[in-house]
Amino acid sequence: MLYYIFRFLEQYNIPGSHLWSYISFRSLLTLILSLIISAWFGEKFIKFMRRRNIGETQRDNSIDPFGEKKKGVPTMGGIIIIVSILVPVLLFGRMRNIYLILMIITTVWLAFLGFLDDYIKIFRKDKEGLKGKYKIFGQFSIGLIVGLVLWAAPDAIIRENVSAQPQGKELVVTHKSEPVKSLKTTIPFVKNHNLDYSELMGCFGKYKTAAGWILFVLMTIIVVTAVSNGANLNDGMDGMCAGNSAIIGVALGILAYVSSHLEYASYLNIMYIPGSQELVVFMCAFVGAMIGFLWYNAYPAQVFMGDTGSLTIGGIIGVSAIIIHKELLVPILCGIFLVESLSVIIQTQLFKFYKHRGQRVRFFRSTPIHDNFRKLDSQLDPSSRYILKKWPHRQFHESKITIRFWIVTIILAALTIITLKIR
Repeated sequence: MLYYIFRFLEQYNIPGSHLWSYISFRSLLTLILSLIISAWFGEKFIKFMRRRNIGETQRDNSIDPFGEKKKGVPTMGGIIIIVSILVPVLLFGRMRNIYLILMIITTVWLAFLGFLDDYIKIFRKDKEGLKGKYKIFGQFSIGLIVGLVLWAAPDAIIRENVSAQPQGKELVVTHKSEPVKSLKTTIPFVKNHNLDYSELMGCFGKYKTAAGWILFVLMTIIVVTAVSNGANLNDGMDGMCAGNSAIIGVALGILAYVSSHLEYASYLNIMYIPGSQELVVFMCAFVGAMIGFLWYNAYPAQVFMGDTGSLTIGGIIGVSAIIIHKELLVPILCGIFLVESLSVIIQTQLFKFYKHRGQRVRFFRSTPIHDNFRKLDSQLDPSSRYILKKWPHRQFHESKITIRFWIVTIILAALTIITLKIR
């Protein structure tokens, strides 16, 4: 909103109004305001929830040794994150940008889905919350919407890096002069690192482009659903999900910036995506909200984000990666989320497999994987056999587990960025 006001004032030579045309200026303002809102509103929100005794009522002490201390801590703190993202974005973003609109829709949609889950858990005293099939349907729906909009919207375009000509000792990359709709995406560690979905569907002959778009929409649904659930599973320790998400947000902001800058896109030999600079504004708000939320969510937590926050965080990460055509980098960038999800899948499927044979076998001591590091031997089920019973050798405090997971995410984020040159 303020962007359009100051751009209007610029024609009257109002001092300082030209600054609003710089993406760096608007992004930093967004980051600062997001931090301020999360810090100020967070305190108000926590006091409000405490006055009404709205907080955690059930903790699984067999998993969390500090569960008793966490009862009564306010939850649904994802509301703090949502407000801290949306307010700065609405003020400093270009609201006519299709990518920014998609990010706002994703945020509101998944925030509502997570809010329903938290509401059922807290006010209806149902610890299972919203049924899994409804969660999956909500995630599937927003993935479908995003995929179809990127398919149909005339503004969702790229300028392809079509040639690299040697000039002296340097490599010069050129882009098409006209932006086009494209089904290409970036493949990590591959020299000519663009994959065209339509080429994968070459068996459909003249219909391969249409089939490619269908495959793209399906990929969008899978990425959004997977990352949203991964973030949800990662939200199990004080500061864990917020810290990991802030690091991932920084990496995505960098990728969005270089994708929106013609010279950087040429230098890195990646697709130039006009309009994706507004994702930098959004990701600055996202990172600011995460860091501001950590003020209250770091150990010992004064508030939990709940599904209102975790489902939304994952969706934001997934959709932003899709928009900048970096969805195949998600397994690297969101490696922690991936491992959390895989640990649950392995544990569940292995248990079911042996249960039919009259045995109780578990792979990990506990899942998601972060719980495996804090579960004591005395808390294990004596009737079950654990394949990794001796790993880890001792219990770790959750703050140590959290920080180590952050370090791993920093390494993965750095690796994701340098894949643009390692190929």
